[in-house]
Amino acid sequence: MKIAFVGKGGSGKTTLSSLFIRHLAADGATVVAVDADINQHLGAALGLDEAEAAALPAMGENLRLIKDYLRGGNPRIASAETMIKTTPPGEGSRLLRVCEDNPVYDACARPVELDGGTVRLMVTGSFTEADLGVACYHSKTGAVELCLNHLVDGPDEYVVVDMTAGSDSFASGMFTRFDMTFLVAEPTRKGVSVYRQYKEYARDFGVALRVVGNKVQGPDDLDFLRAEVGDDLLVTVGHSDWVRAMEKGRPPRFDRLEESNRLALRTLRAAADATYELRDPERYTRQMVHFHLKNAQSWGNERTGADLAAQVDPGFVLGGSVTAGA
Repeated sequence: MKIAFVGKGGSGKTTLSSLFIRHLAADGATVVAVDADINQHLGAALGLDEAEAAALPAMGENLRLIKDYLRGGNPRIASAETMIKTTPPGEGSRLLRVCEDNPVYDACARPVELDGGTVRLMVTGSFTEADLGVACYHSKTGAVELCLNHLVDGPDEYVVVDMTAGSDSFASGMFTRFDMTFLVAEPTRKGVSVYRQYKEYARDFGVALRVVGNKVQGPDDLDFLRAEVGDDLLVTVGHSDWVRAMEKGRPPRFDRLEESNRLALRTLRAAADATYELRDPERYTRQMVHFHLKNAQSWGNERTGADLAAQVDPGFVLGGSVTAGA
């Protein structure tokens, strides 16, 4: 299952994504966690100290390795230099699986011990002062998009991505790569503005979108969210002493999380799991190709000096029955 957490800055999406990751790990699920936010806080939310979080390898700095590995023996991709963030897999490409060891995980993932289990954590890398004026943050998240385009996952296998805040997720086709998108919204006008943007942009792409109301303090807050987002409101989360302790760096054992919030996390997992049987590999692959051709025409062909439309393998469909290339 591929799951995204989105929302405006300060909505609590990183906190909720970290709680969801802890919940999955405590239940024994296999999890790859990815911090794709411009502000890299997921490691700290999962309990890493400042030095440990700073030492995590950046996917953006390993982009060449990622491209070389995923390209495999695909004859339609001449070189790693001609791969862009939307390059789709084809016959001969190497695919990623959640439950495996491979050079991408060796270079970019690190194990994080949580109550009841271990998850793999990957990070895009921080947007540093050196990037100002010379780089776009979306070039860093391109590594995440490439990996998602080449990912084959099954039931009880989870890739949870903490996405960049606001509507920046729509700068590429990555918003279509998920089985479920949880939008974290506060009960304020600003809190639901990102929901309206997401709903509008995602409308034509079959994106499964549910809203998680956060910082809900009473019936008025709940009524406001219901009026603004309607049936998309899945569950709400209120104050948490456990989260407050976690934010101070002193989290109790996870089984001491408030029962109301544990129930909310179970609701999130049930909603995500329900989408698995609704998967449409042909639509998923078609959308991948759509955004690749769009990026190729707008900037990719010029930047690489190649006809990137030729990278599309018309007979290839990414699905659970696909076998990885050499």
